[in-house]
Amino acid sequence: MSSHQLSGANAYQDPQGPHQVHRWRAFAVLAVSYFMTVADLAIVNVALPTIGRKLHMPESSLQWVVTGYALTFGGFLLLGGRAADLLGRRRILMAGLFVFTAASLGCGLATSDSVLIPMRFLQGLGAAIVLPAALSIVMNMFPEGAERNKALGAWGAIGASGAAVGVMAGGLLTRYVGWQYIFIINVPIGLAALLLAPRLVPESRLATARRRYDPFGAVAVTGGLSLLVYAISTAPQVGWGTARTVTLLATSAALLVAFVVIETRVEAPLMPLRIFQNKTLAGANAVGMLLGGGFFAYIFIGTLYLQQVLGYSALKAGLAWLVMALSSVAFAGLSQALVTRGSAKLVMAAGMAMIGGGILWSTQAPVHGHFWTSLAGPFIVVGIGTAFAFIPVSIAGLAGVAEPEAGLASGLINTSQQLGGAVGIALASTIAATHASTLLHHGAAPTAALASGFHWAFWACGAIGLAAVPVTYLLVRRDELAKAVASTSQKPQRAHVNV
Repeated sequence: MSSHQLSGANAYQDPQGPHQVHRWRAFAVLAVSYFMTVADLAIVNVALPTIGRKLHMPESSLQWVVTGYALTFGGFLLLGGRAADLLGRRRILMAGLFVFTAASLGCGLATSDSVLIPMRFLQGLGAAIVLPAALSIVMNMFPEGAERNKALGAWGAIGASGAAVGVMAGGLLTRYVGWQYIFIINVPIGLAALLLAPRLVPESRLATARRRYDPFGAVAVTGGLSLLVYAISTAPQVGWGTARTVTLLATSAALLVAFVVIETRVEAPLMPLRIFQNKTLAGANAVGMLLGGGFFAYIFIGTLYLQQVLGYSALKAGLAWLVMALSSVAFAGLSQALVTRGSAKLVMAAGMAMIGGGILWSTQAPVHGHFWTSLAGPFIVVGIGTAFAFIPVSIAGLAGVAEPEAGLASGLINTSQQLGGAVGIALASTIAATHASTLLHHGAAPTAALASGFHWAFWACGAIGLAAVPVTYLLVRRDELAKAVASTSQKPQRAHVNV
C-alpha cells in the first residue's frame, strides 16, 4: 500500500491498489450522509399532525413514527461502528446508505401506518450503520491536529444545526409539497452519495490475520440499548411505574450488565473496556449524553409549544427554528478557532452553559406570547451554544483514539447523544403531560395548562444542559484534550489511500 501516514496506516488493506484521495471532496459526501441522519431525527416533528390526519393514525401509533427511528438508531450504533472497523468502513457506509435511502422511499410511499412505522424502524437502522462509519472515515482521513480539528469543527456544526434545519425543512415540505416529501427528499441525496462514495471515499478496515467477532456481546448490547430506548420512549404514555416499564428497564439493565461481563472475558470484545481509560473520551460521552438530553428534548418540546400553545402551522413552526440554525452556523467558525487555540474545555463548558441558560430563558414565554419578543432570544442563545458545544464534544469523543477503534469511538459518542436525547424527550414529555393534566383537573384553561406543562419541561431541559458544565470540568482532562486539538507543525500532505 502506498499511503500518507493517516492514523495507523499499516492497518489499512489495499484490495484495489493506491489511489489519490481528495479528502475534502470525500468529506463533503460523508457530511451530507451525516446531515440526513441528524435531520431525520427531527424532520417529522412538525409533520406529525398532518401524517396522523392523512393516514388516519391513532395517537398511540403516531408516536412510533418518532420512536421507531430512535429505537433502531440508538440501539445499533455501537454494532454499526464495530462492523465498520472489521468489514470495511466504506463498504458499511454504502450498505447503510442503501438501507436508509430505500427505507426513506418506503416511508414516502406509505399509505398506512402498517407500512410507515416499519419503514421508520428500517430508516433508523440505516442511520445507525451510516453514522459511525462516516465519522470514523473522517477521523482516519485527517491526522490528529489542525486538519482534523477543521474537519471535526465542520462536523460538529452540522450536528448542531441538523435538528433545527430538520424541523424547518419538515415545515416547508409539509406545507408546500406534502408530508411524503420529508422522506422522499432523502432518495436523490442518498443515491448521489451512493454513486460518489466509491469514487471519492477511501476504504479502510483493520488488517488482521483473522477477523474475530463477539456475537454474544453484540446481542447483549444491541438488545439492552434497544430495550432501554423503547422503555423510556413509551414510558410517558404507559407510565413510569407500570409493570411493563419496570420490567423493560430491568431487562435492559440486566443485558447491559451481561455485556460488560462478556467484554471482560472474550478474546476480541465488541467494545474493549480499556477505551474508557481515556478520561477525556469518557467525559466527552458523559457531556454528549447531557447535550443530547437537553438539546433534542428542547427541540421536541419547543415544537409542541409553538404548535399547541401559539397555534403555529407546520410551516411557521419550522421557519421559527431557522433562527437557531443560522445562529449555530454563524458561530461555528468562532468555536472552531477557539478550540484550535487551546480553549476546547472552556468552549465546551461555555456552550453547555449557553444551551442550559437559553432553555431556562424560554420558561418566561407567556401563553399569548410572540416569537420575536418571547422565543427569538432563547433560540439565538441556544443556537450559539450548540456551535460551542457540539464541536469540542466531537473532538473530545475521538481524542487519543487509535485507528483500530475509530468506528467504535464514533459509534460510542453518537450512542451517548442519541440515548441522552431519548431519555431527555421521555422525561420532558412526562413532566409536561403530568403538570398539564394536574392543572386541567383543577379547572385551568387548556392552553394555559399546556403552556405551564411545557414551561416545567423547559426547566428540566435547562437543568440537564447546565449539569454538563461541572461534568466537563470534573471529567474532561485539559492536557488530553489540548493534545488532540494541538495544531500540527508540518503542512499536511496530500493523502494517498486505497479506494
